[in-house]
Amino acid sequence: MPGRRRTSRLSPDRFAYGAAAGLAVDLLVGDPRRGHPVAAFGRAAAAVEQRLHHDHRGWGALHTAVCVGSTAALGALAARAVRNRPTAAVALTAASVWAVVGGTTLGREARAIGGALAAGDLEVARERLPHLCGRDPQSLDGPAMARAVVESVAENTSDAVVGALFWGAVAGVPGLLGFRAVNTLDAMVGHKSPRHRRFGWASARLDDLAGWPGARLTAALTTVAGGNPRGAVRAWRADAPQHPSPNAGPVEASFAGALGVRLGGTLSYAGRVEHRPVLNGEGRPVEVADIDRAVRLSRRVTALTLAACVGGRLIVSALKRRNA
Repeated sequence: MPGRRRTSRLSPDRFAYGAAAGLAVDLLVGDPRRGHPVAAFGRAAAAVEQRLHHDHRGWGALHTAVCVGSTAALGALAARAVRNRPTAAVALTAASVWAVVGGTTLGREARAIGGALAAGDLEVARERLPHLCGRDPQSLDGPAMARAVVESVAENTSDAVVGALFWGAVAGVPGLLGFRAVNTLDAMVGHKSPRHRRFGWASARLDDLAGWPGARLTAALTTVAGGNPRGAVRAWRADAPQHPSPNAGPVEASFAGALGVRLGGTLSYAGRVEHRPVLNGEGRPVEVADIDRAVRLSRRVTALTLAACVGGRLIVSALKRRNA
């Protein structure tokens, strides 16, 4: 009515409910053994690659644009279809979050390898390690496998959880699906194999760009969630710039400092040896028990990420209402 001051309450953010529900489903059931949406995307991307592959950056950029663009567009169409139905919108967000995050399966695989190492069964640990990372398990002894697992938990906390939630908070369902498409493509073609050295260049660079904010958020929250904030910050500042990956460096360094362990060093990928810088050189060598500590730290970072993303969305929504 004229002359009457209108008041309004901040309406609940659909992303908050959807993201919380999606993470809850992931916590309860993890990834399905068959029919996972990310696996379906991988098969589709591989089929597109068969048609477009040329040893040229331009063709690789086209492959990236087709795969990522179509995935994000599909998410945008689905979100548009349910935008006037709050319950359906929350359900779509929840399903998307469950499809793109992988925190529970990450923890299960890490702990399974840790259990095998604790039992002294190196062969079982070597059999399971490829489920978690791309290193050559035959070249690794027990301590080296434990270190590889901790590093993979750190990196995948950013790639499989924090980065996805960040882009979901920024761009909704298209952000969630688009980020996972970028990250999956990088794993498929972004490595420097003879076939993908040029073709995968665009996917690798886009993954670096898309993963940049999530990696910094992961590192920042690790300093809060870990037991050694000073150590995490010190390792992040001192050692992350020396890492060949602009995004894995901050995450692995902050995990190393928070856990008080030493990461990095010599690695082997399919017979290719890499000598990476040592992260948190003041720390001790990784032990099997540190795998469980890394998983628990990853879960705390996940919870803080949800709180940060939801809080950010609510603040932005409140500011928009104030300025309306």
